[in-house]
Parts: sequence; structure tokens; C-alpha cells
Amino acid sequence: MLHIRPARMADLPAIMRIQAQCYTAIVPESAASMGAKIQASPDTCLVASAGTDADLCAYFLAVPWRFDSPPSLDQAHCTLPAEPDCLYLHDLAVAPARRSTGAGHALVQKMLAVFRDSPFDKACLIAIQGARTYWQKHGFEPVLPLAPALHHQISGYGADARYMQLLRP
Repeated sequence: MLHIRPARMADLPAIMRIQAQCYTAIVPESAASMGAKIQASPDTCLVASAGTDADLCAYFLAVPWRFDSPPSLDQAHCTLPAEPDCLYLHDLAVAPARRSTGAGHALVQKMLAVFRDSPFDKACLIAIQGARTYWQKHGFEPVLPLAPALHHQISGYGADARYMQLLRP
């Protein structure tokens, strides 16, 4: 049975293992960077396990942020903006051996519920490694035209990176 709960710092080794298995287009982020997001916004960082807590199979990290300035990759500190205007969905990853468990879908549904309960009118993300169509199935649309500053900012996420948003209905 799949269990979803808020991420804890003790989950970091499993999160780092899953991240290393999933990302090939970018250099994986450091434990300091991933942990900083969990510490900054524990209510918007989730993990899924297929049994015990020791059996984490997926994670989804999100933070309240500014739409016009998504966070840079691999920052050791995560200071939330004074006036966030969106929920920034930073990273969803499912261990390759567990992709048929429904963990990714369950985490997305839970995070969308978190978004609906938030004060924000939009959620945003940077889709990488061909994930644009996956996110479009969940209602996200590419942000077009993309301001030059945003284009420069997401360039560190890989050649196929796309900035996307979901507006509150």
C-alpha cells in the first residue's frame, strides 16, 4: 500500500538515492540543496513509500516562490521570498523500479490538493528531460512568451527545459 507523508530531514539519503537514479540531463542537486527546501517549507515537500518509511520510492519537493524568478539549481540555502506569489513545484522523482506503483500520480494529486488549499493563484515548474507532456496532462501549460530573464534562468536546467504554469480555476 502506498503511503504519502511530509518529507523529513531523515529522508534525505533516500531522496538523494532516488534523485541520482532519475536525472541524466542535469547534475543532481546536493543534499544541502534538497534539505534546504525541506527545511524551508516542510508542508509542501512530500515523500511516498510502498511500505515502511525505510522503503521510500518517490518524493515531490515544492516551495512558495516568486513566479518571475524560479529558484536556481543546487543552492545550499533556501530562503523563502517575503511575498511569494506561486507554489513552485521543484522536483518530482520516482525510483525507476517503482514507476508502476502509481507513486508519481499519487504525489501529483496530493501536491495539486496542497496547491488548491494554498493562497496562490498559480503553480509553476520547470519541466525537464521530456516531461512537458506529462505536466500538460495535469493541466500545466508552457509560459509563452518567456521573458528573456526567465529564459536565461531556466537554461541551467537543460536544453529541453520548459517553464510551465497551472492557473487556479
